[in-house]
Amino acid sequence: MARARKVTVSTDDHGHTAGWADAGPDAPPVGPARTDPRAAAFFDVDNTVMQGASIYWFARGLAARNYLTTGDLARFAWQQLRFRVLAVEHPGSMSRVKEAALAFVAGWRVDDVERLTEEIFDELMAPRIWAGTRALAQQHLDAGQRVWLVTAAPVEIGRIIAARLGLTGALGTVAEIRDGAYTGRLVGDLMHGPAKADAVVQLALVEGLALERCAAYSDSANDLPMLSAVGRAVAINPDGTLLRHARELGWAVHDFRTGRKAARIAVPSTVAAGLVAGAVTAGLAMRRRLTR
Repeated sequence: MARARKVTVSTDDHGHTAGWADAGPDAPPVGPARTDPRAAAFFDVDNTVMQGASIYWFARGLAARNYLTTGDLARFAWQQLRFRVLAVEHPGSMSRVKEAALAFVAGWRVDDVERLTEEIFDELMAPRIWAGTRALAQQHLDAGQRVWLVTAAPVEIGRIIAARLGLTGALGTVAEIRDGAYTGRLVGDLMHGPAKADAVVQLALVEGLALERCAAYSDSANDLPMLSAVGRAVAINPDGTLLRHARELGWAVHDFRTGRKAARIAVPSTVAAGLVAGAVTAGLAMRRRLTR
């Protein structure tokens, strides 16, 4: 069974909150001694490390365990899509997205979520890890560098994925926990966009990293702040905006997709992630009502 790990929470002078957790004893040991203890690599997860979005596959796993129905998915997917559109067209509506972001784990014990994440990773996520990205991460590990995942998912879920991949740990959204269970509220902001860059900077200060010696990998232009915060930025399976930016700045580009498959993967990595998050919220809430 998964064991909950201590999450480090840090708030900078601007009030930005970041959380990270090391992969713990579940992760295989890193090979050689650190040749450059001030260097590290940061990998976005969705469509960078794995095909599609981690929350999408997590929801699929929950559906297979009868926590969700097809009706739940369809009904609340539409609601979450509306949130995403409003967030783009009306930035003030981001507060609504933030409030709904982690509602799906409200009332769940942390160890139960971690146990389910382990099971669902092995069943659905592991086969969808990009071999090319995994090889890039391994190069950093082989060089004795730390490798961190950076995800909008709760940091505990990110930790499980990092442990399964043998990485150092994960930076993720901090979910409020009381008496070992999630309240459904956030501590600070979603780990998204500029918040990822803030978290990387805070971790670098705590861990003694030199950002100019670090690397970052992502598929999305939303992560330009994080990519710009380090000495070496790499675009993986990039969207159009990131690809243009990478070419202008001479960043390395790796695309592990092929032909039509590349276009199809863009959907679950962006829209479906948001759609399913709403469905997860509803499904688990319904499940709790039915079992009371």
